[in-house]
Amino acid sequence: MAQENNCIIVIFGASGDLTKRKLMPAIYALYRQNLLPKNFAILGTSRSPYSDEAFRQKIVSDIKTYASLKMADQKQLGAFSKHLYYQALDATDINHYQDLKVKLSEIDNKLKIGGNYIYYLSTSPSLYTSIANNLGEKGLQKEGKTSSWRRIVVEKPFGRDLKSAKALNADLQSIFDEDQIYRIDHYLGKETVQDIFALRFANGIFEPLWNRNYVSHIEITASESIGVEQRGGYYDHYGAMRDMIQNHLLQVLGTIAIEPPSFFNATDVRNESVKVFESLRPIKTSEVTKYAVQGQYVASKIRGEQVLGYRQEKDVAPDSRTATFVALKLYVDNWRWGDVPFYIRTGKYLPTRVTEVVVHFKRTPHHLFTKSELCEATPNQLIIRIQPDEGILLKLGMKKPGAGFDIKEVGMDFHYSELADAYIPEAYERLIIDCIQGDATHFARADAVEACWKFVDPILKAWERNDKIKMYGYPAGTWGPPEASKLFDNPGDDWRYPCKNLSNDGEYCEL
Repeated sequence: MAQENNCIIVIFGASGDLTKRKLMPAIYALYRQNLLPKNFAILGTSRSPYSDEAFRQKIVSDIKTYASLKMADQKQLGAFSKHLYYQALDATDINHYQDLKVKLSEIDNKLKIGGNYIYYLSTSPSLYTSIANNLGEKGLQKEGKTSSWRRIVVEKPFGRDLKSAKALNADLQSIFDEDQIYRIDHYLGKETVQDIFALRFANGIFEPLWNRNYVSHIEITASESIGVEQRGGYYDHYGAMRDMIQNHLLQVLGTIAIEPPSFFNATDVRNESVKVFESLRPIKTSEVTKYAVQGQYVASKIRGEQVLGYRQEKDVAPDSRTATFVALKLYVDNWRWGDVPFYIRTGKYLPTRVTEVVVHFKRTPHHLFTKSELCEATPNQLIIRIQPDEGILLKLGMKKPGAGFDIKEVGMDFHYSELADAYIPEAYERLIIDCIQGDATHFARADAVEACWKFVDPILKAWERNDKIKMYGYPAGTWGPPEASKLFDNPGDDWRYPCKNLSNDGEYCEL
């Protein structure tokens, strides 16, 4: 990697869950693949009183626990740990930032970093403004006049509504330039989400059909097979709309609906993404029940085991009206997608963990083959599986072997693992290396974040201010309230109910 990418990654909240489960395993995986710059350091900060050596021992233990087994090599772990340093710090105390500045200078001089720093905010969002302000007070956000750079990475949620998102953006932009701010959404780092660009723009057969003339509707599902677990307090404050749809799933929609950018770079791709979000047809507060369904999981048995309902979970209010399931019908009002409905759903405690996009193509205008299973079956579908069993499945009609001319629905499938001999990188690996290289293509820009909040805000306000809007219960382990199916316009259309494996539809369905 080029010399100008030598850097120190400063992790605020280095003793937290995200750091041990995602960030450090991802950084170590990059190290194993020789993708990190020659001279780099990780400087962890938190209130915990670690020494450098104690922090190294902790991180090595975390990597052994959470990294892929193929990546946990004892010899390389030892070499990697020498790049780890620690500084005890209260993120809200300006005096501690002088100690941080001194520590950074020591590491910089020792490793000849050249002043390149990434500040990764793996903390509560309530600390983002304080950290940015304190970095600014000590001049730690300033880039060199020639080559050195400074970047700040913030995790979702980016605010709780449009007003707070604008305030957070204003706070960050008062200290850092917009091109220094990297708002990370790990869905945009997933290989299969990024492969949507390749599917559309590297192949001549799909893009001509990718419009209202040939597409009936598009479905996006992100289901989780677990409940809120130990995150009841956080989840009750945010819910499914804020936790999943406002960021992850609208970003996936943006990738599906985007116009071809002039060039594949951060500016052009993000310019086109914002156009999609700004084209979302507003849902009026008075029309929310027509376009949105909310639900909560209730106590049930899953594979013989009794599970709690959402309102019985720890730190959840007993009368909570926070949705654990959301289904939406929405429209992108532009020339390409005019009047094509997009259906989005997400939920906790659904039958299986799956994220996928289904492009439903229009039916043929005439049933030429009268003895056809396709007369009753769905039209052609292109299924883009984001996780698990990542890949693509194209459903089409073919003649059954033998006498007669009966048509049967079959699938042509590709599994993404076939492109990789050994290792498919995790989303955080891709996004961290992009940040080091200064490539913001797969990071959310301020205007995109605000456009997404502008769309979901009226729905959230209607739900929170009008308790007459129904909150539907659904048994844990099912596909959510049946009312979600009523969002579909055409009789016979419904959600796809996927299995764990992409291509075993109609066979034994492993959940």
